[in-house]
Amino acid sequence: MKTICLLSLVAFAVIAPPGTAATGPWEQPAAALAEEIAGILGPGQAQLVLRNLSNIPDDEMPAIRSLLEQDLKAHGVLVSGQESANSIRVTLSENLRERLWVAEITEGSETHVVMIHVDRQTAIASASQVQMMLRKERLFISESDNPVLAATETNAGLLVLYPDQLISYVTTAGETRAQTRLQIKDRPSRARDPRGLLLSADRGLDFTAFLPGVQCTGNSAVPVGLAAGTQNAEFRCHESDDPWPIAVPGSADGVPGLKAFYNAARNYFTGVVTPSLSVDLPPFYMGILVPRPSGAGLLIGGIDGKVQLVEGGTLKPIAGTRDWGSDFVLLLSGCGSGAQIVASGSGEAITDSLRAYGLPAFEAVPASPPLAMEGTVTALASASDGKSLLAVVRKQGSEGQEDSYEVDRVTATCN
Repeated sequence: MKTICLLSLVAFAVIAPPGTAATGPWEQPAAALAEEIAGILGPGQAQLVLRNLSNIPDDEMPAIRSLLEQDLKAHGVLVSGQESANSIRVTLSENLRERLWVAEITEGSETHVVMIHVDRQTAIASASQVQMMLRKERLFISESDNPVLAATETNAGLLVLYPDQLISYVTTAGETRAQTRLQIKDRPSRARDPRGLLLSADRGLDFTAFLPGVQCTGNSAVPVGLAAGTQNAEFRCHESDDPWPIAVPGSADGVPGLKAFYNAARNYFTGVVTPSLSVDLPPFYMGILVPRPSGAGLLIGGIDGKVQLVEGGTLKPIAGTRDWGSDFVLLLSGCGSGAQIVASGSGEAITDSLRAYGLPAFEAVPASPPLAMEGTVTALASASDGKSLLAVVRKQGSEGQEDSYEVDRVTATCN
């Protein structure tokens, strides 16, 4: 019968002198954990498995493993790469309250668990390498309460998608004005809380717009002044139930072949994607591709509020996402691992926020402080190069006034 032995937590404070190597902050926790493990196993051989659920950069994991192996060897425990009756499974984990290194030690049919509470300053010594600051810049304020569904930047300004039209804006001498208005005709009846997607090429001039039940293509440089009732040949819309591409930063056309079907009568994706990912997906509001050690994984935010990752033909829950809203995107910040997920806050807050997260394993780890937004974030989209994102924000009007919308550009600064 399997027995569990839980040892008390041990806290360690590590003060690294100037010039300490990258492994410095982890030397004392590794030594303490190895001592606890050896106290249970005694001299012998064991298989070591290391799992990272913390914000420690993946490139530090070999150094941490090496420290553990050296410290175990000093206590007479030799790490073997072959099958062994003894195994050590070490998990590096953390949340907003505590940071733990947990070792599950299996001897035959018995399992013991020891935990080392890593001092906050120790974790900060590494976390500071991937921390970043999000900054925003206002690009546009709407001229009416007509909902803004999506936006993308162009060479001249901004392309903005509304439920019934697409407008190209230019900014000159600090003044933003509409340059081109393209009416979206023959639309199906508007769904509640409509959503939209803009994919652009040539810095936004050639574009494809997706709305519930409608797909449009065109060029935003088409001149203003078309005769009333005419449809310009450069701009075409048609009813469509085709799936929407899962867009990827740096690719104007999304990922070839990876698309999701949208429920035009609602405001979410049905859970059916093409080609199939060999797993049944629940209905979801948002889906993005994120880099993983084995390739790309599909991260989805379900209509039930759960965030899950499709990887290796399985659907895995992601911890640490309780405070996420229904909008999130990938930001190629160049900080830390190079890419983070930026998510809005949960709920219908009058003042929303954005925050960056790392995803080293199956837990979202905060990588930036929250960035306050002056309203409710209703849509997020990565720029074509992935190095910034555009946030659509609904600002609540004062008493007797209508709501308005603004578009902010959000970028990251590495610490």
